[in-house]
Amino acid sequence: MRLSKKVVYQLYPKSFKDTTGNGMGDLRGIIEKLDYLAGLGVDLIWLNPFYPSPQYDNGYDISDYCAIDPAFGTMADFEELVAEVGKRGIGLMLDMVLNHVSTEHEWFKKALAGDPKYQAYFYLRPAKADGSLPTNWESKFGGPAWERFGKTDLYYLHLYDVTQADLDWHNPQVRQELHQVVNFWRQKGVKGFRFDVLNVIGKSEELVDSQAPGSSQEKSLYTDTPIVHTWIRELNQATFGQDQEIVTVGEMSSTTIENGISYTNPKDQELSMIFSFHHLKVDYENGEKWSNPAFDFIELKRILDEWQTGMSDGQGWNALFFNNHDQPRSNNRFGDVVNYPYQTQTLLATVTHLLRGTPYIYQGEEIGMTNPGYQELAQYNDVETHNNYRIMREKGYSHEKAMAIIQAKSRDNSRTPMQWDGTTHAGFTKATPWLEVAANYPTINVEQELAEGKIYTYYQELIRLRKDYDVISDGTYGGLFLDHPSIMAFVREYEGQQLLVLGHFYDGNVEIELPQAFRGRTATKLIGNGPVQYADRLTLGAYEAVAFLFETE
Repeated sequence: MRLSKKVVYQLYPKSFKDTTGNGMGDLRGIIEKLDYLAGLGVDLIWLNPFYPSPQYDNGYDISDYCAIDPAFGTMADFEELVAEVGKRGIGLMLDMVLNHVSTEHEWFKKALAGDPKYQAYFYLRPAKADGSLPTNWESKFGGPAWERFGKTDLYYLHLYDVTQADLDWHNPQVRQELHQVVNFWRQKGVKGFRFDVLNVIGKSEELVDSQAPGSSQEKSLYTDTPIVHTWIRELNQATFGQDQEIVTVGEMSSTTIENGISYTNPKDQELSMIFSFHHLKVDYENGEKWSNPAFDFIELKRILDEWQTGMSDGQGWNALFFNNHDQPRSNNRFGDVVNYPYQTQTLLATVTHLLRGTPYIYQGEEIGMTNPGYQELAQYNDVETHNNYRIMREKGYSHEKAMAIIQAKSRDNSRTPMQWDGTTHAGFTKATPWLEVAANYPTINVEQELAEGKIYTYYQELIRLRKDYDVISDGTYGGLFLDHPSIMAFVREYEGQQLLVLGHFYDGNVEIELPQAFRGRTATKLIGNGPVQYADRLTLGAYEAVAFLFETE
């Protein structure tokens, strides 16, 4: 099956299904629920990290790349999982965190012990002459990006948590080690790789201060540098590029369309696709994540249109998503989960699945799971959340204001346990879960959805349509009504067919007249979450979405 036909399901192993009674999901829990995922129709399952880890950053602080954390199971469990997904025509996509390792990783421990070979694996720098840190860079999790290296006079770089030491990719031995990691899992039968924060591996060997700590100018010092493309091509040739079936996606925060094309144009032999996040920053106040304004709908459309057009023109390929483990639930963010839960979720799904690119479904969105709305800071586990609560309080925010922002923006909003049924802890575990289940689990759960709901079946139909219609998988893209205050619209075209997609992102009704090119024609309604039928002038209800198919006359 070609890439354009595939759909990926992301699951967070820690929160998917617990079979051991330790309150954490595990590999056997995934095996137990494979028929549920196969029934949805997905082609790949992306697993967040399950490697040995002290779990300071929920597994993204890896202490052993080529093993299974006992909390998740054994290598035999993993091998069984590979076999079982294969029986169902599904492949596994693993998360590769190659920018940094845990400070409990053997490489870092050997470096601390004084081994010069392993000290060369990391960015170790002395303080400046005045005693200040090597640079003024800020960690993406808050605070300085440097920490003292043991009892030495050196500091190590950590763009993320203090327990996540950045690897120095300039060292060929580092790159070779990481190539071996990817090949280890290839040999286990893995069919996809998601590369975490891959566009920040290209830090210079000569590090300089930024003009403003934490600014976009600072990010430019280590993001999307030219050497990144060289190293990704090298990684491709040494590993996954040897198998044409393997699907790859790079997490590319703050990247540009130009770089996105270079990362994904097949002729450049880098990656299958990328995640870009600009469209998920339209509810950031002055670029600041830890804020809570209403989202800018016009800007959302502008960004999606710009990326769809630019990547298409340059033969690049997008990953399509509104949800993942690092984002709050999109139905809370862009819709109304109280009054229009079905319409909101299916509207967002319609847009995601009918744009040009590869759709990603994040666990629980196919049943309409929401942010949990935790009331207490202690209910949050995420290190980034706790760091930024402290920072907000230091800036003078009240506890109430800081909590309101966290309730909207914390990564834990999407990490709550999967809601399987209406029993205690939503059928996720018989023990106390590592993160509290959302309180609405008695009414929003898989058992209830499969018996009486409509969201899961809507997702099934979207996936089926992608398989059946080349205009969805391979068609061109053109934006419509870009200035309309409440309608998102676009058209896809391919070999004599046109697909017109309309979505209303607000409450109430809106009337819209179709462009002249679509009036008076015969159309087939392929899918929709409301009653609207084709006409020259349409009225869309609250959060209503529809797709019409036209045969070119």
